[in-house]
Amino acid sequence: MKYIKAGNVLPDEVIKLIQEYIDGELIYIPRKDGKQKAWGEKSGTRESLKKRNEQIYNEYKSGASVAELSKAHYLSEQSIRRVISQEKAIFSNSFHNHI
Repeated sequence: MKYIKAGNVLPDEVIKLIQEYIDGELIYIPRKDGKQKAWGEKSGTRESLKKRNEQIYNEYKSGASVAELSKAHYLSEQSIRRVISQEKAIFSNSFHNHI
């Protein structure tokens, strides 16, 4: 999230009204309903994690052990198991939806 100078986008009367409530402090103005972005959507983190998880699952299906994947991806074995479980569920759901 980047900051925008209020004087560049708001009329003076709106700025003065806001100053009555918050004078010189930072304020967050949320997006309109229905315009919110999901976590990691803007930064690309969500897509990056999706690709990483798919890679982990493919490596697992190719014979890599949970311990090997844990070391290779710097994640706990529990996290690797969770990724594998989630990816199996995604694969299973997409497979059943195509039948």
